[in-house]
Amino acid sequence: MIELNQFVRQSADQLGFSKIGIAPAIFYPPSEHKLFSWLNKNYHGTMHWMKNRSSERSNIFNYYPDAKSIIAVGLNYFTGAASNQKDIGKISNYAWGDDYHNIIKPRLYKLLNQIKNVNSDIDGIVCVDTSPIMEKDWAQKAGLGWIGKHTNLITQDFGSWIFLGELILNIELQYDSPFIEDLCGTCTACLDACPTNAFPEPYVLDASKCISYLTIEHRGNLPLEMENQLSSWIYGCDICQEVCPWNLKFSQISAEECFKPRKDLQNRSIDDWRKLSEDEFRKLFKGSAIKRTKYSGLKRNINHNIL
Repeated sequence: MIELNQFVRQSADQLGFSKIGIAPAIFYPPSEHKLFSWLNKNYHGTMHWMKNRSSERSNIFNYYPDAKSIIAVGLNYFTGAASNQKDIGKISNYAWGDDYHNIIKPRLYKLLNQIKNVNSDIDGIVCVDTSPIMEKDWAQKAGLGWIGKHTNLITQDFGSWIFLGELILNIELQYDSPFIEDLCGTCTACLDACPTNAFPEPYVLDASKCISYLTIEHRGNLPLEMENQLSSWIYGCDICQEVCPWNLKFSQISAEECFKPRKDLQNRSIDDWRKLSEDEFRKLFKGSAIKRTKYSGLKRNINHNIL
């Protein structure tokens, strides 16, 4: 087991992951309660898949009955601060480069295959945020960091500028200690900075009021009370992360070339974004996470930013 643990960690490091931790697969009632309380308050907005697969999300064994261990990995994606000019159409830092799903998933499959080559009896499932598991909870249980008041996972190495991925295995491993400290302390910078008051209380996000949700996940017209409330963001929002002291102090520029910003993304004015054609959209965002919102969604976001 010790040798396998060392192999897993060395392989994850060689694959370029910034952080790795291992947690035991257990059913954790507090996580289930937190999830269902959040869903019952309709804080998930129109993200119906959250409720549709809530039994799997709340209990790892409903998703993968043979689960014994969860390997949680993190990948630093920070490539610089967004413009603070009001007339610039801002895009969330995580979407400046290539789609992270296409970066993290293949690496996790490589890790799984390398582990299976060591022991053919081992099997597992690769997960990113499209899988019905509570990935931030598992990352905390694996010791990667703690869940901050803005509900993002914060690490002591990279702040919250980190993508998460998981590998669920059917074998027991040596486990890391969970990250039990809450290093947010009395700070409320993230809560105070949110322009749409999307946090009804610390550690709880009402996604239906969140600019990231509104500009990415929400389909159709924006709710009337949220129109013209996007604060120059046309895809995603980093406000609660930008003001976090841990990010201000510990953020590091990612070594991943694929996350570096594409040309014409960072300093394009809202007026220039209004001229975006569908053909230009397809070319500019090929292989990008921004394709999730589609051309019509991005144009909606742009048009709701009235300066």
